[in-house]
Amino acid sequence: MSTDSRPLLVATQQVELTIGGMTCASCAARIEKKLNRMDGVTATVNYATEKASVTFPAEVSTDDLIATVEATGYTAAVPTPEPVAAAEPVDELAGLRRRLWTSVVLSVPVVVLAMVPAWQFTNWQWLSLVLAAPVVVYGGAPFHRAAWTNLRHGAATMDTLISVGTLAAFGWSLWALFFGTAGEPGMTHPFSLSVSRTDGTGNIYLEVAAAVTVFILAGRFFEARSKRRAGAALRALLELGAKDVTVLRDGREQRIPVDQLAVGDLFVVRPGEKIATDGVVTDGASAVDMSMLTGESVPVEVSPGDAVVGATVNAGGRLVARATRIGADTQLAQMARLVEQAQTGKAAVQRLADRISAVFVPIVIALAVGTLGFWLGTGNGPAAAFTAAVAVLIIACPCALGLATPTALLVGTGRGAQLGILIKGPEALESTRRVDTVLLDKTGTVTSGRMTLVDVVTAEGTDRATALRLAGAAEAASEHPIAQAIAAAAAETGELPGVTGFANTQGLGVTGTVDGVQVVVGRAALLAEHGLDVPAALDTARQAAEQAGRTAVLAGWDGRARAVFAVADVVKPTSAAAVAGLQALGLTPVLLTGDNETVAKAIAAEVGIEQVIAEVLPAGKVDVVRRLQDEGKVVAMVGDGVNDAAALAQADLGLAMGTGTDAAIEAADLTLVRGDLMAAVDAIRLSRRTLNTIRTNLFWAFAYNVAALPLAALGLLNPMIAGATMALSSVFVVSNSLRLRGFRTVVRD
Repeated sequence: MSTDSRPLLVATQQVELTIGGMTCASCAARIEKKLNRMDGVTATVNYATEKASVTFPAEVSTDDLIATVEATGYTAAVPTPEPVAAAEPVDELAGLRRRLWTSVVLSVPVVVLAMVPAWQFTNWQWLSLVLAAPVVVYGGAPFHRAAWTNLRHGAATMDTLISVGTLAAFGWSLWALFFGTAGEPGMTHPFSLSVSRTDGTGNIYLEVAAAVTVFILAGRFFEARSKRRAGAALRALLELGAKDVTVLRDGREQRIPVDQLAVGDLFVVRPGEKIATDGVVTDGASAVDMSMLTGESVPVEVSPGDAVVGATVNAGGRLVARATRIGADTQLAQMARLVEQAQTGKAAVQRLADRISAVFVPIVIALAVGTLGFWLGTGNGPAAAFTAAVAVLIIACPCALGLATPTALLVGTGRGAQLGILIKGPEALESTRRVDTVLLDKTGTVTSGRMTLVDVVTAEGTDRATALRLAGAAEAASEHPIAQAIAAAAAETGELPGVTGFANTQGLGVTGTVDGVQVVVGRAALLAEHGLDVPAALDTARQAAEQAGRTAVLAGWDGRARAVFAVADVVKPTSAAAVAGLQALGLTPVLLTGDNETVAKAIAAEVGIEQVIAEVLPAGKVDVVRRLQDEGKVVAMVGDGVNDAAALAQADLGLAMGTGTDAAIEAADLTLVRGDLMAAVDAIRLSRRTLNTIRTNLFWAFAYNVAALPLAALGLLNPMIAGATMALSSVFVVSNSLRLRGFRTVVRD
């Protein structure tokens, strides 16, 4: 007898660990590799958020996971849940900032004295030692610790190269001061470019050790400051919710904190208030601004039986709703989870310098040891052998390498800030190079995001000014965004008269008396209710406006309809040119919106977009991004609303309009400060230019060193020339980065 063997289904669980001690993207990769080697474990480690998302079987415990991370040389812990606004976050950058500024203050005199022989007074070298020692020991401590951790685990990164290079320069300087001739009174430090063999006992390189430490610390500080904001998207989302709510208990209204609300409670939402939680309307009718959730520019009319969502805004009358979901079950909380999952799932881009260092560092160290052994073996004496070995280490010291990314990033981001473009870090730059598809949110991105009167069609015998004046006066008393758009347009033509007998029929329109005339403004059903006929010409105009994706409002008096007002969320003036600019960069624009398909297609046709994906909710936007990514597309997303935050985080490149919500801005990789889609074109161009500059810098930083390494190994390059060569490579890198200051925006018509 035989039986079929089937694999057993293993129950899995998931945990999110907070990881500490990571200094570069290769640290995240190392932890991820170690965790994934455990049976049944699948882990993703995000360097930017310093978190690991781990799925593991029942036989593995969280303690096992933490032990594996700690065995790799890092710390791990299960984060304890705390209230979002419990306390101000501790300034984690304070220590790094203090370390950086201390090193800067101490290093400046060391570098100046070493580079200007005329200022080298008697015993200046001992002052340099006193100033440089704290920089190397205190300022460089993070690099030395990381290098030691890497060494214990058989790995080499940028930290290893920094630590070895600075300690070699500092160690040689100590030897030359105490055992060579460099410590003698009256010693000067001439700047010589001659290629000759020397024992190097009169040379010190304290400025090399100090300057490299400062440059790398500066880069780490700005990187850490960017990383610190990674969790702000979630805080911005959660803070959107209402803090207090009015509940109905025993027939009386009572104000309580929203966290005391229970499922089944009846709560009141007054005009202009945020809806406290997800629920169902039991009494009242109103228009609810759902744009933060759906991107729909027109408020949604709700009445008893309709569902409402927490954090959306009641734009009209008083509502009473019954709570159906609270806390972590609400749609807002689910959106926050979408953002967090998208951020955690985004693969951290490993730094080019770290990738190369993994190979370069062991080669350099082996070459230095080989050089030392060779010269000792040929009987040239320990001084000459050590000089050649140190020259190898110093020429490989990553001064220019450490400057390559930070200087280009600082100049590029500085120029971007002048142009209204905020770039968050190197990951964003890496993504711009590969992007081929760009998803554009409609409301607030391609369009202005607010309702505007775009057309007025009047019946025969009625002039436009009269129709606008009467209808505008009636609508001015309403809080509805469409009514306010008509009123605002009417007010531009002159002061509006007052209205008496005003009445607002929820979901239909308003009535009132203006200058003795009974005016009805709203839908056709409201005019019919008041016995007003709609002429065929006006009905045709109404239908045409609606087919064009606009909202049509009728106005009538004296027995019949007199005018049709077309209201729409209008396209921004630069949107069409921006779409053309994106296409010129080789990108395929796609309009992605929660608005209805008719409106979306009309807007897309106006700006020149061929592909439209409409009526998509926030989770659906994330799904669209993932589907395109699964098809092999590299996706950029441009948006401005809370409903875009998760998609911005999921996209390979997220661009947020600075006129949008904090949640969208914090979830994106680039922020466009001005509410102009043309800025997206400039942002991608600037990002690509900055990335190319970084790549050029990295190439030449290595080229200088690699070309000089054989000379150093042959003993033809003393440490002084090694330091000079390194300085020249640094000058080139800085000069190349400064060229980004000349970046210009696209010429606008």
